[in-house]
Amino acid sequence: MGKKIKKGEKGAVTNYITRAQAVKKLQISLAHFRRLCILKGVYPREPRNKKKVGKGSTAPRTYYYRKDIQFLLHEPVLHKLREQKIFARKLSKAIAKREWTKAKSLEDNRPEYTLDHIIKERYPTFVDALRDMDDALSMTFLFATLPATDKIKSEHVRTCQRLCAEFQHYIMISRSLRKVFLSIKGIYYQAEIKGQTITWIVPFQFSQHVPNDVDFRVMSTFLELYETLIGFVNYKLYSEVNLVYPPKVDADRDAGAAGLTAYILESTVEKDIVSTLVAQVDGTSVPRAEKAQRKQTQKRLASLADKLTEIEDDGEDAEAAPADDEDIPRAIVAATTDEEVVPTLDTWKAKETELSGLQNVFKGCVFWLAREVPRYSLEFVIRAFGGEVGWDASSGAGSPFAEDDTRITHHIIDRPIQSTITSTETVASSDSSAAASATPQRFDRREYLQPQWVYDCVNARKLLRTSGYHAGETLPPHLSPFVNAGEGEYVPEEAMAMSSDNEQEAVGEKESSEVPADAMEVDDDEEEVDEEEEDDEDDVAEEADEDEEALHQAELAAEAAGLSFSEYLQQQAANPNTAKPSGKKTAVKPAKKPTAAEAEVAERKELAIMMMNKKDKHLYNKIQFGKARKEEAANKLRQKKETLRKQQGTPTPIQKKREAPGPVKKPSAKKGKTA
Repeated sequence: MGKKIKKGEKGAVTNYITRAQAVKKLQISLAHFRRLCILKGVYPREPRNKKKVGKGSTAPRTYYYRKDIQFLLHEPVLHKLREQKIFARKLSKAIAKREWTKAKSLEDNRPEYTLDHIIKERYPTFVDALRDMDDALSMTFLFATLPATDKIKSEHVRTCQRLCAEFQHYIMISRSLRKVFLSIKGIYYQAEIKGQTITWIVPFQFSQHVPNDVDFRVMSTFLELYETLIGFVNYKLYSEVNLVYPPKVDADRDAGAAGLTAYILESTVEKDIVSTLVAQVDGTSVPRAEKAQRKQTQKRLASLADKLTEIEDDGEDAEAAPADDEDIPRAIVAATTDEEVVPTLDTWKAKETELSGLQNVFKGCVFWLAREVPRYSLEFVIRAFGGEVGWDASSGAGSPFAEDDTRITHHIIDRPIQSTITSTETVASSDSSAAASATPQRFDRREYLQPQWVYDCVNARKLLRTSGYHAGETLPPHLSPFVNAGEGEYVPEEAMAMSSDNEQEAVGEKESSEVPADAMEVDDDEEEVDEEEEDDEDDVAEEADEDEEALHQAELAAEAAGLSFSEYLQQQAANPNTAKPSGKKTAVKPAKKPTAAEAEVAERKELAIMMMNKKDKHLYNKIQFGKARKEEAANKLRQKKETLRKQQGTPTPIQKKREAPGPVKKPSAKKGKTA
């Protein structure tokens, strides 16, 4: 007979340890234990059976894995925390005995620790570190805007400001920014680095009030970890683009609130990055080794076409030959989704073209920022998408050009401006003191827009029409690029109109690319026939718009009556003499009788629901309830939108679409025309 196992010596009881037992085992204080757990990533666990783990006790306790606590016993930071405890005791004794020389010596030899080994343990690869950058960036940008207090050290604030500026510089150079959204909490940014999506929030730069009920000890511990992490990531990113890290800071510009322009980026060959890029464009100062390497690359590219032809011939021969791989197992079901199918070369080229267009949205555009707009955000966004930006001297030093520069195409302003228009040629030839007057002047050949236009262009991935964004005009809704509406959810009309415009542009580009050369030669008679057909198409389009508007009004009437749209149509068909809304055209057609196929599908669905077991039917009802709740919320929003439109007297989206102007063209940087 085997030895009898005592209760509490095996099983779940031995896998967990309480917090009090862990603190006693590590021989540190509770504050140091919390700090160590945050740095090492150890967090409490919830046992399945608390009563069994607690040996019959159900008192609320915090449990940890015993292996995690055993893992902390060999941590170098733990020994440093113990040394700091001894240091604090010795320093307090020296101060109490007024031994100032000894106290100064102890202060100079204060025990310190680094977190480099912890970063390497928690993030074995660089991609793992990028995946955990969201919270790190949000925390760092938050502390960069907070004032230094007795709880927040000024060293941490300066370090956060430096790390944030370095990361923003990399985003601008690599053109990695993808989305921007303005919210009440702050400004959301989303970047894509090495295929990883990084989203963070930046608070508005107002005078911050530091609350007293926030535990800054926990936040400072997280900040200590995040500062080390972002330092590692910035070094890796700068090294991959051949930039010196950390970048140098111009003290004069930094003192003049120059912001991002105070940092001097240099390449690894100890030259200014701007000079290096100019030399590459001009073709000057290229070493001989690089020239020889370029010649070899050109020879390889020249022979690439012949090799591709040989590969294609070999592939044709392989197709003609009998299949020898019949015994090789294949997929039972063919790939149906885009993720399962390997992307073709055309798909890859289309994605590259779209990405290149997004990265150069503001290429050729020159912006001037007035003093009342948020320069810290607009400068970052505009430069991240290929634009040039200047600002008023009151916003900070380091502007690359003046307000009267003839290259400026867009003037970002957020206050009323004078009605007098000043010609750029007149200002350029006038005295410098007159040009720098305190009163804001209005220049021709440039658009005066509100800041939202910049962010909406980024989210739309193209230059939008400037109508509705001028100074003093009511801005359109600022749609979030992070929302993907599902089935039955509310979709704003502006988002639907934008998506339809994008689809029409894509179809138009595809059709224009498929038109053959012979089709361009058309006789005069054929042109007249085409004009008549276009007139007919316009009439049909107008009728379709009227039908669409009538259908929209019918849907609103159904919502007001508290009926579904199909029930409303049946009621209208049964009672054709019912009262119609006054002042509106209603072209509601009677409900069509379902076909035999549709009736059969509906009957099969009812039978399938009847044959479900209790568990599946409960799950199905929950799904249908969720869909109905989403649809109800969407209907409330639509009804609220329609009520607001009636109160304001704004036109319907169909009327706006008829009055919409033509597409927007990018401005020419040489002539300085507006977009």
